[in-house]
Amino acid sequence: MNSVVSAPASVATPQAEEVVRLTDVKRRFGATPALDGVSLTVRKGEILGIIGRSGAGKSTLIRCLNGLEQADSGEIHIEGRNITGLTEKDLQPLRRRIGMIFQHFNLLSAKTVEENVALPLKIEGLGKAERLKRAAELLDLVGLSDKAKAYPSSLSGGQKQRVGIARALAARPALLLSDEATSALDPETTRSILALLKGINQKLGLTILLITHEMEVVRSVADRVAVIDAGRIVEEGQVWSVFADPQAPITQRLLSGIRPQLPEHISARLSPVSGDEQILSIDMAGPAAQGALFADLSQALPQSFRLVHGGIDHIQDQPVARFFIAVPARDASLPEKVQTFLKARGARVEVLGYDANHA
Repeated sequence: MNSVVSAPASVATPQAEEVVRLTDVKRRFGATPALDGVSLTVRKGEILGIIGRSGAGKSTLIRCLNGLEQADSGEIHIEGRNITGLTEKDLQPLRRRIGMIFQHFNLLSAKTVEENVALPLKIEGLGKAERLKRAAELLDLVGLSDKAKAYPSSLSGGQKQRVGIARALAARPALLLSDEATSALDPETTRSILALLKGINQKLGLTILLITHEMEVVRSVADRVAVIDAGRIVEEGQVWSVFADPQAPITQRLLSGIRPQLPEHISARLSPVSGDEQILSIDMAGPAAQGALFADLSQALPQSFRLVHGGIDHIQDQPVARFFIAVPARDASLPEKVQTFLKARGARVEVLGYDANHA
């Protein structure tokens, strides 16, 4: 539970219709559990990011969702229907309700952009005029109307992914699955693709499930995040709340690259028992993170600390703060007074150790 401060309302309310519900889903490959009791809900209009390291179970999870893998046990409901155990024939109409975008685009090189986008509709049996009309609408949506007659080989990576997104939307799916869709793109192109996905979510009310190993992807567009490790969901919550107060060790490690960290030259010399200064980490979120915390602390306890490192970020329009301070340890009661003061104002405080050489 992430409890630095109460969570604001998300895009998908608790009363919103469930598009995906997994209940105790398990899948093994030999003796290895790829999914080990996963339970998860995605509501209509929500963007859920599922993040984890390579081998955590992300790919198996997405393959179970689109019916390419069968779960050994548990239930997977898509729009209220349990898909576990369905035959390939019965899965076909359900798969049309699920759009899929891939890391490496998976476009057909011998077909034009509009033909790639219209392909799912051709498979579905729609006439050519209707297919091309829908393809034109979608290419306009993703900003590629002028590339309809082009072939994939002439497109940049970002343009190819936009075609892939348009194709995934062709059959008007209820759910869009994104499997590491930005991993092969440069940072600027990644930002544009994520902005496009967010815009589509808002314009169409489309439910999106993002599979990724990049915390920045989740931070940019997701409403909620679920962290998967060794086939289990180890942490789940609104993105800003998880980023403000990560509980699971794997979440803390995944976030270490984008959350402020104590500078290495300081952390390397910390002692667990004694020193001139006690080093504290301070995590806050919501209104408490915007207050005059350090001014109030200086007034209440003069000369009680020095600021070492940190800053304030904004995630989902919520301020998320992380700071590191050094408190003189010559008076054994002072660090305790500082911690009590900070906790009373909604901060999560952790003693990292003692620094005997801060000059």
